[in-house]
Amino acid sequence: MDGIGESSESASAVSSSQLKSNGSFHEDDRSPKQVSPLRGGGSRNTSPLGRIGSRNTSPSRQKAIKTKPRGLDEERVATFGKAVHPDVQMEDSIWAMLPEDLLNEILARVPPFMIFRLHSVCKRWNSILQDSSFLKFHSQVSSHGPCLLTFWKNSQTPQCSVFSLPLKTWYKIPFTFLPQWAFWLVGSSGGLVCFSGLDGLTFKTLVCNPLTQTWRTLPSMHYNQQRQLIMVVDRTDRSFKVIATSDIYGDKSLPTEVYDSKLNTWSLHQVMPAVNLCSSKMAYCDSKLYLETLSPLGLMMYRMDASYWEHIPAKFPRSLLDGYLVAGTQKRLFLVGRIGLYSTLQSMRIWELDHAKVIWVEISRMPPKYFRALLRLSAERFECFGQDNLICFTSWNQGKGLLYDVDKKIWSWIAGCALQSYNSQVCFYEPRFDASIY
Repeated sequence: MDGIGESSESASAVSSSQLKSNGSFHEDDRSPKQVSPLRGGGSRNTSPLGRIGSRNTSPSRQKAIKTKPRGLDEERVATFGKAVHPDVQMEDSIWAMLPEDLLNEILARVPPFMIFRLHSVCKRWNSILQDSSFLKFHSQVSSHGPCLLTFWKNSQTPQCSVFSLPLKTWYKIPFTFLPQWAFWLVGSSGGLVCFSGLDGLTFKTLVCNPLTQTWRTLPSMHYNQQRQLIMVVDRTDRSFKVIATSDIYGDKSLPTEVYDSKLNTWSLHQVMPAVNLCSSKMAYCDSKLYLETLSPLGLMMYRMDASYWEHIPAKFPRSLLDGYLVAGTQKRLFLVGRIGLYSTLQSMRIWELDHAKVIWVEISRMPPKYFRALLRLSAERFECFGQDNLICFTSWNQGKGLLYDVDKKIWSWIAGCALQSYNSQVCFYEPRFDASIY
C-alpha cells in the first residue's frame, strides 16, 4: 500500500517496473501516479530516465508536487530536499483565549488517534474530549476512514495496534482496561468493538470504545452457551445489535438471539432450519445475515426485519477449497476463496453474488506473485474480512497483510503489518469518539 496515491498533473507517471518494486498492482492498464517519500532529508530523482543516466539535481526538480492521499480530504504538499511546513511559533495566550465552541470544532477535525493522546495533557483537555458539545462536533465531521485493528494477548496482557489506511501509520492503543476473560474478537462496527470469552464456565460478551477506554458487559443470553456472534451499529438512532446465530448444544437446537442496546435485553427468534454449515464465518449485508451451507448447498439468510431464516440456492464455484463471505456496500456480497486441487494450480479469486440470478460472478483474481508471497504452502491458513468494498487478507504463518480495493481494483501490501503473534485477531475498525456503549 505504500506509495499508492493520486498525484497532480505535474507528477510524472510511474512505469510498470517501478510499480512492481513498490509492491502494488493495478488490474487496469492505467498506471497510477505516485510521489516517493522523503528519506533522510535528501532529494530523490523519481524520473525513469534519471535511473538510467546521471542523477538529476537541477533546481527545477526541487518544485513542490501536490498530492491527495486516498481517504484524506485536505491536500498535502511534498517537496524534494526542503521542509514541507516551516515551524510556526504559536502564542500560548492565543490558544488559551479560544472560545469553547471554536476549540471543539478544531479538535473535531484532528485525526482521532492524535486526539487520543490529549487525554493526559491536562484536566481541561481531558474534560473537553468527554464533553457533549465536542462529541456533537465530532459526529458531524466525516469519518477518519477505515482502519485495521489487531488484537492479541502477550503473557495474558491485551495488546492492540491500529493501522490507519488514510495516514498509513500504526498506532498503539492500550487495552489493559478490558477484563481478562475478553479473549475472542467478535468484530467492530461504527466505532465500537465487541469481544466474547469464558469467565470460568460462563460465556460473556462485552462492547467497548477503544478511544474513550469505556466498556460494559452485556446481559446473559437466554441460552448462554458459546456460539458465533456478530455486531452491527445503527448510527442514525445511536444503537447497536449483537446477533447470536442458531446452534446445536448437546441434543438441543438453540434459537437465534438478538441483543438490542435500546432495550438492553436479548430477544428470542426463529431456530435456523437443520443445515450442514460450511463455515462459521458470517457476513451482515443490507440488514441480512448470511452463512455458507453444504447441505442444502448455498446460503442461509436471516432477515432482521422479518426475523426468519431463508435458504438461497447459490451454488459455489467448482474446486473451491475454502470460502469467506465478505459484506460490501449497497447490498454487495462477496465470496473469497482458493480454487484448485493442486498447489501449483491454486489461485485466490473473488466473486460477487448476483441477487437476481442467484449465481456467483467472478470479479477478480489475486495476482500470482501476491498469492505466492501470502501463502507459500498450499495448506497454509489465511483470514479474510472486509468493509466498504475493501477486502483484507492476512496469513497466519507469514505475518503479512494484503489489501484489495474492489472499486479501484488495486492490490497493496499493508506496511509494517503488526501480526506479531500467531493468535492475532484482526478486523476493520472506524475510530469514533461519539460511539456510545449504551
